[in-house]
Amino acid sequence: GRSVAMERWTGRVALVTGASVGIGAAVARALVQHGMKVVGCARSVDKIEKLAAECQSAGYPGTLIPYKCDLSNEEEILSMFSAIKTLHQGVDVCINNAGLARPEPLLSGKTEGWRTMIDVNVMAVSICTREAYQSMKERNIDDGHIININSMNGHSVVPQSVVHFYSATKYAVTALTEGLRQELREAKTHIRATCISPGLVETGFAFKLHDNDPERAAATYESIRCLKAEDMANAVIYVLSAPPHVQIGDIQMRPTEQIS
Repeated sequence: GRSVAMERWTGRVALVTGASVGIGAAVARALVQHGMKVVGCARSVDKIEKLAAECQSAGYPGTLIPYKCDLSNEEEILSMFSAIKTLHQGVDVCINNAGLARPEPLLSGKTEGWRTMIDVNVMAVSICTREAYQSMKERNIDDGHIININSMNGHSVVPQSVVHFYSATKYAVTALTEGLRQELREAKTHIRATCISPGLVETGFAFKLHDNDPERAAATYESIRCLKAEDMANAVIYVLSAPPHVQIGDIQMRPTEQIS
């Protein structure tokens, strides 16, 4: 349902990165349901185009605008923000959702896998945050919101070597979100910063991590009843619905059955 607290976001612009699948797609859909103009970006936009058509035929009050962008390339990010400025004035809500894990341990991992994780999980988040803030600042938007999709791996290191470097990038997201909160406060704005840290969410994430071992990926999600992408979308709506004096710093959520 549509909450009264979400009404102030009607017609305003949200950027959702990694919007083609999983959490990003669910978040994009939820924001469109609440009447927002959502720019959804990913490297392949065909799935976002399909989702946009679904939202339209469902009669949702908002719109989903697919945008092709490789987040590991700063030029592409900057031209995306420039296009958003031209077509939709700017970004009021930035949801840094795109992220990935490569199975590269610290003792034997490939440098390129580490670098890809840094580029998407840390650099792209930082670049999008900076550009979203500059967009808000130049339009005197004082109630914007930046939400980083973090991970429980950003709060504890699990004894699984394939996610150690990934975990380091998510620890960075934890630090970046708090640093952002402090800088927004110093800038005397009321723009808010939040991260959401899920445990296991049933998406295609594990299949990308274990891309040469689909059985292992499937087993990740079959062992327990996982969180769903919709649970994450609900958390985003909750964060955006908080009254102006309330800044939710971090939502840590796990499947009830999850051990670590």
